[in-house]
Amino acid sequence: MFINPSILNANFDDLENEISKVAAVSDFLHLDIMDNKFVPNFTFAFERAVEIIKISKLPVDAHLMIENPDSIAPRYAHAGCASVTFHYEAAKSVGQTINDIRSNGAKVGIAIKPGTDFSKVEDFIADIDMLVVMTVEPGFGGQAFMSQQMPKVKQAREWINSLNGAKPILQVDGGISEITIEEAAESGANCFVAGSAVYKSNNPVATIEKLRELAKARFF
Repeated sequence: MFINPSILNANFDDLENEISKVAAVSDFLHLDIMDNKFVPNFTFAFERAVEIIKISKLPVDAHLMIENPDSIAPRYAHAGCASVTFHYEAAKSVGQTINDIRSNGAKVGIAIKPGTDFSKVEDFIADIDMLVVMTVEPGFGGQAFMSQQMPKVKQAREWINSLNGAKPILQVDGGISEITIEEAAESGANCFVAGSAVYKSNNPVATIEKLRELAKARFF
């Protein structure tokens, strides 16, 4: 059961400390990359992202909410990300982008927005390491969890469980809290991105431990 803190709601002026204080109880650092084109927000330029990758005490999963991930995603893999996730909706060639990320040394994730059906990506599931079902519209932290996405999570879990061999992680991203994580786990998710719940907490470490406990108890 994976809990990946997102620094979208962290203090950008003190990121090394913000990452360090949750490193011992977290699995990956979730690094949101937004270009103000694919989504209406901007976070980090590539050069700043590389600095974060270097200082992180956690392996980094870069979630690319950008246009043209086909050419840009491999750069994040080459820069040292443990995993690079791109959006199905933004890629011109999903299969080629998967291959290019992997050949540059990173694991591969595909993310789908709330309006994208699981059927659009089911043929790629056996070739990736993680599927991300967005439970908010991508672009901003602190949004409300979209429980109407749970049938999609259940559909994805059934498909993943039907695969032979290694099975990709099923991540939900958006609005995860101590209230919502149980429904997501019951639906079949085994990886959870938590931003506001962690970094707006008075005790981020205890919050992550509680989230993991709740998810383990409800995972179907």
